[in-house]
Amino acid sequence: MRLTKKQWIQVAVSLIVAIWIFWFLYKDISFDALLEALSQTSMFWFGLSVLVSLIGFWVRAWRWRLLIDAGESQKTTTIRTFWALMIGYLANLLVPRAGEVARCGVLTKTEDRQMGKLLGTVILERTFDLLFMVGIIFLAFILESDLFVRLSSELVSLDSMKEKIIQSLPILIGGVVVALIFVYLVFQKYRNSSLFKKIRHFLRDLVNGVISLKKVDNQLGFWGSSVFIWITYYLMLIFMAWAIPSTASLSLSAMLMVMVMGTIGMVAPVQGGIGTFHALVAFILMAYGLSNEEGKIFAAIIHGSQVLTVIILGLISLGFFFKITAKKESKTS
Repeated sequence: MRLTKKQWIQVAVSLIVAIWIFWFLYKDISFDALLEALSQTSMFWFGLSVLVSLIGFWVRAWRWRLLIDAGESQKTTTIRTFWALMIGYLANLLVPRAGEVARCGVLTKTEDRQMGKLLGTVILERTFDLLFMVGIIFLAFILESDLFVRLSSELVSLDSMKEKIIQSLPILIGGVVVALIFVYLVFQKYRNSSLFKKIRHFLRDLVNGVISLKKVDNQLGFWGSSVFIWITYYLMLIFMAWAIPSTASLSLSAMLMVMVMGTIGMVAPVQGGIGTFHALVAFILMAYGLSNEEGKIFAAIIHGSQVLTVIILGLISLGFFFKITAKKESKTS
């Protein structure tokens, strides 16, 4: 994937922001404190946390395969979608949100799939992930309602937010109307051009990918794996918390709040959630009585373990990708 000069600037800015947040958070944390925490960490629970995350990656790749193969005579293997997924995660460490396009690009090269449909399946995946995340936030609100309300009131003023929304509503409506008129005029002028036909073809493939859920043969497998993926996220955090003495006594509902904050931190448009993940996880752990240093060290250990896992698997997957594409090119030449 080639980036334009503007995109490279955006990548550089997001990386600088991520590094600055990370530095600001950890400038007062000594490296010796981190090493001491690692020396006290249970390698059994640490290893189990990493293992569970690997299972989660595999199940996500399997679920994606269900969507890709829906209604298709050509079938894809889970190992191929797994390699593509891990390359996508690796790309996210370099360019925020680029991983979704990168993993689709990998399968277009290795499996001769339509890029539009693959992107449609990814959009469908992310839509369901968002819905599950909302459900988890709601569950966390029920289990930790007092803490949730207190933190929300400290971070956001509901009255001022309501006032800003009301003030911005006319501008928002006007902007939507102008955008719709602009799209209609462009459509009328260029609807018969070759470029527009290519766009329509791509959008058709995109829609086919989004509606592929209806054609999935294994509906139970799709929905069950969607739930299981979030269970693996939760277990990964719990096992890592049990591995570190300072977090070993946290309740299961407290770890659910940690998962919510960590997930929000990973959504931020920075490489791999660097900085934002650490800030939000440390923040919520401090609300449960951990010290500033303990919260930041926990965030660094669990995020570091995931980044290292993604780098190793991503590089291995890249090796398989280059091997497959080289074989395909040799056959066609």
